[in-house]
Amino acid sequence: MNHHAAATVITTQGTVRGLLRDGTTVFLNIPYAAPPTGAARFAAPRPHAPWDGVRDATEPGPTAPQAERRLGSLDMTPYFGPGWIPGEDFLTVNVWTPAASGERLPVMVFVHGGGFVAGSTRSEVYDGATFARDGVVLVTLSYRLGIAGFLDLPGAPANRGLLDVIAALRWVRENIAAFGGDPARVTLFGQSAGATIVGGVLAAPEAEGLFRRAIVQSGSGLGTFTPEQAARVTRAAAHALGVEPHADAFAGIPDRRLVEVMSELSGIDLQTETHSDPLIGLSPFSIVLDRQPAEAVAAGRGAGVDLLVGTNAEEGNLYLAPFGNLSTSTAADVDAAAARSHPQPARLVETYRKARPQASDGELRSAIMGDALFGAGSRRLADAHAGSAAATYRYSFSWRSNALGGELGATHAVELPFVFDVTDLPRLRGPQALLGPDEPPPDLAARMHAAWVAFATVGHPGWDRYDTGRRATMRIGGDWSVVDDPHGEELQAWP
Repeated sequence: MNHHAAATVITTQGTVRGLLRDGTTVFLNIPYAAPPTGAARFAAPRPHAPWDGVRDATEPGPTAPQAERRLGSLDMTPYFGPGWIPGEDFLTVNVWTPAASGERLPVMVFVHGGGFVAGSTRSEVYDGATFARDGVVLVTLSYRLGIAGFLDLPGAPANRGLLDVIAALRWVRENIAAFGGDPARVTLFGQSAGATIVGGVLAAPEAEGLFRRAIVQSGSGLGTFTPEQAARVTRAAAHALGVEPHADAFAGIPDRRLVEVMSELSGIDLQTETHSDPLIGLSPFSIVLDRQPAEAVAAGRGAGVDLLVGTNAEEGNLYLAPFGNLSTSTAADVDAAAARSHPQPARLVETYRKARPQASDGELRSAIMGDALFGAGSRRLADAHAGSAAATYRYSFSWRSNALGGELGATHAVELPFVFDVTDLPRLRGPQALLGPDEPPPDLAARMHAAWVAFATVGHPGWDRYDTGRRATMRIGGDWSVVDDPHGEELQAWP
């Protein structure tokens, strides 16, 4: 980082000093809540104590406790970041803002992904400089992960990681004007687990009025666990730790042990008589709610919030190609993927085979996995919101990465460097890197990033609104075109 000059801002907790560089002021590691230590790891977030003097905000801070996360042969380090950087004070935000502006600017608040168990604001991809360059105050936030953030424990509030996000939004409302932002024009956006959290916040009564717009990138309005499913994970975690399934019993267990036990929680059968596992075994954690966010939105939650929701065209490839399982998949694998995620698997497979007669078994398996995780729940969320007074927009990202010998494709997470306009990062390029060895279309990142900025600024990304009649969707790739209800026959086959 080039240290050009210092800049200070007074927040409700105290003064922070950031860096002025290349026309942007950057503030890193500003606390929005008290350190979650000891028993407080399983409590709702609390206000951070004030500090005297000037707090340095020029260096990145610690990250939430988490295990190392890999995805086969694909280098996902730019996505997951450096992993666990220990330190108590990790409930923090980073802020990028134009160095000089006389007007209140739109604000975008980003929630990272990582399966509810990994990720941080230290990821290379989440650099907000391009947003600040284009007149947006960009905020990224950390939240509790894994057992501390999402294990549904008796004696503890549910969804503590989601409560962290709401606490960060309250911090934004109280403080962002000091950074040049407009607290009345806040857009909450997230990707993957972060996008599902955004959907959960959209449906949460306590978050009403904290943001004006929302973007759900490859999340799901049907991605939450039922209390029954969550209880299975809680019992398994308690058994692995040798304690009672109660917050008091977990309070004395050190963070490192909570992280170590995570490997023993994979593979838990979450299928119940009434619900399939919305994460198809990829993570033992999600938000826990009595009703899905899409159902809450259909009942009127988030009715005053403009929504942009979308997915990537080959989401499921990320969970197959890096492990060599895309090209080797069989018809039995397709059937198994359907059985894991759908109450009528044979009918689902028939629908996909009919809609994609030229597809390989690997492509069919990927399509079913992608729609189970993201596609069906995103369409349901868009449909639910389209009945509100606020605007709804939908997109499908179709540009294909040639990583892994061309197998990675338009997979999960590949749109992020384009949204943040950081496709030139060296770690993103190469045969084992997210964007592959080839140059993406020269204007794709600039155009996609501009659409996100436009949505945050004026509530319109630049294409037709979505409704349940036409279901207009912008297909984003080398070419941009609006299509009506892409893969609608397949998505209608989901309950």
